[in-house]
Amino acid sequence: MLIGEYVHTLDPKKRLSMPSKWRKELGRKLVLTRGLDNCLFVYPLAEWHLITEKVAKLPLGQADTRSFNRFFLSGAVEVEVDKIGRILIPDFLKEFAKLNGKVVLAGIHSRIEVWDEKKWNAYKKRIESKADDLAEKLGDIGVL
Repeated sequence: MLIGEYVHTLDPKKRLSMPSKWRKELGRKLVLTRGLDNCLFVYPLAEWHLITEKVAKLPLGQADTRSFNRFFLSGAVEVEVDKIGRILIPDFLKEFAKLNGKVVLAGIHSRIEVWDEKKWNAYKKRIESKADDLAEKLGDIGVL
């Protein structure tokens, strides 16, 4: 399970080091794609296959489904983890997430989210102030 929050630096060559604690679980090949809230999603290859199977079953006749598929799948790239645990972030994904310098890697169960550090801190502050309300909504549907 991918959990926790790590601050790393995106180097000038657009390489990002994966936390050593996650490397074994992640494997050597990952998939990066545009995520929600202007972050990047990073999936281990096996998890990516599970996600795309679900997405492929969505009704093609619905415009929102087609739009999401285009957003999510056309922005996906397979990357290899190098010998020292780094991945290369393509320019178009770096620009999408507005990554510069310090980034946060957040473990979200079966994926990693990659955020610009300032955007992450602002988002986290906003969400932390709503944690009780969010918990109550999840309780209403039987999650908590």
